[in-house]
Amino acid sequence: MRRIWAVARNTIRQALRMKVAAAFIVLLLILLPILVLTITGDGTLKGRLQTFVSYGISLTSLLLSFLTIIVSIYTITSDIEHRQIYTVITKPIRRSHLILGKLLGVVTLDVALLTLFAGIIYGAAVLMPRFVKASPQELEEIDRQFYTARTSLVPPEIDVREEVEALYQKLEKNDQLQQVYPNYPKPEILKQLTNQKRLEKRAAPVGQRLLWEFKNVRPLDANQSLFIRFKYDVSVTPPDEQVYGDWYIGDLRQLGTGPETATPVFRATRKDAARKFQEIEVPGSAVTADGYLAVGFINPPLNETVVIFPLDDGLEVLYKADTFTGNFIRAAILILLRLIFLACLGSLAGSFLSFPVAILFCLVIFLTGTVSGFVMESFGLLSQNIGVIYTYTVKGLVQLLPQFDKHNPTTFLVPARLISWAYVGKVALFMVGLRAFVLLVFALIIFSFRELARVIV
Repeated sequence: MRRIWAVARNTIRQALRMKVAAAFIVLLLILLPILVLTITGDGTLKGRLQTFVSYGISLTSLLLSFLTIIVSIYTITSDIEHRQIYTVITKPIRRSHLILGKLLGVVTLDVALLTLFAGIIYGAAVLMPRFVKASPQELEEIDRQFYTARTSLVPPEIDVREEVEALYQKLEKNDQLQQVYPNYPKPEILKQLTNQKRLEKRAAPVGQRLLWEFKNVRPLDANQSLFIRFKYDVSVTPPDEQVYGDWYIGDLRQLGTGPETATPVFRATRKDAARKFQEIEVPGSAVTADGYLAVGFINPPLNETVVIFPLDDGLEVLYKADTFTGNFIRAAILILLRLIFLACLGSLAGSFLSFPVAILFCLVIFLTGTVSGFVMESFGLLSQNIGVIYTYTVKGLVQLLPQFDKHNPTTFLVPARLISWAYVGKVALFMVGLRAFVLLVFALIIFSFRELARVIV
C-alpha cells in the first residue's frame, strides 16, 4: 500500500504541473463567481437559484470529467513515451501497483477539486438570498421549494392488460393492425396500446372527475406542507391557454357518506397555464394517521375541453424528506462516482493506446453516456429488426454503457427532489462496483502483459 500511495502522490504532482489541469481549475474559479453575478433565471429568486445550481453543477461535472479523462490517460502514456516508466518498474513496484497508484492519485485529485468547487456552489446558493432584494413571500417560497429535499409519490400504474388484449384482438380481427401500426412487431403494438389505454384513464372529459389514491405517505414533519405537482394537457387548447380545475385533497374515502372524519379535506379552485408545471400547497394534516392521501380533480364546464394528465409527469405528490445540505452532499457523491468510472476508463485506455487515440476512445464513451437514454432507445428499435444478432452481440455491450444522463444530479437538485442513500448506493454498485471494476481489471491485465521495451541483439 505504501508503494501505491507513493505513485499516487507523484501522479498528483504530475497532474498539477499540467497546463490543461491548471487551465480547467482557473476556468472554474473564474466562471462560477461570474455565474453568481450574471444568472437571472426567470427573474424570480427561485428561478435564479435553480439556474445557478443547474449551470454550476453541470459545468463543474463537465470540466472535471474532461480533466479526469486527460490526467488518467496522460500520467500513464507520458511515462511510457518519455521512458520514465523504466526507472519505476525496475524498482520493487509491480505493474499493478503502478496502475492502482495512478488511479488513486487521479481519484484523490478529483475528491479535492470536487470538494472545493461543490463548496463554492453550495456557499453561493445558500448566501445568494442575502444579497438579493427578495420579498418575504419569495424567501418563504425558496425555503419550501428549493432549500429542501422532497420525495415523490406518483400514482400507481393501472392494470389495463385485459383491455389492451381485447383491443388488439379487435384490430386483428378487422384487419386494421397493418393500417394503424404498419410493420410494427407485436410487442411494440401492445406497448403503444397500453400507453393509449392508460392515458385514457388519466383524461377527464368536461364535468367528469379523476381520483388518485396514495398510501404510505410519511412526511418528515407533520407540520410541513405537501405539494401536489401537476401538468395539464388538453385536447383543444383554450384561446388564453388557461385551464380551470377543482381540486379536492385529503381523506376522500368517506366524503359524503357519513360524518366528517378527523382528517380535513382541502379544496382548491384554480386557473393554470396548460402544459406547464404547477404546484398546489396543502397542509400536512391532509394525510391520515395511516399514511393515506387522496387527490381528486374535477374538470368544470368552463374548460370546454378534455383535460389530460400525461403519464410520465402529469401528477405527483411531493413532501419534505431531508435537508438541502444532505441532498447536495449526495449530489456531489453522484458526480464523484462518475469521475471514478472515468478514471478507470482512462486507465484502461492508457494501458494499451497512445494518448490521442485513448482520448478519442474515452470521449466517445463519455459522450455516449451523456445521451445513454437515446442510445438505449435506438438500439432497442434496432433489436426489432435484427433481434437475434442484437441479443447475442451488441446487447451486452450496450448494457455496460454508463448512464450519466439517468443519474444527473441537477435533475434532483433543481426541483428539490430527494436523492436517497439507497439510490446513491445503487448507482455506486452498478457504476463503480460493476462497470468501473471491470474496466480496472482489464486495465491491470492488459498493462501486465504489455511489452514496454523490446530487447534488440
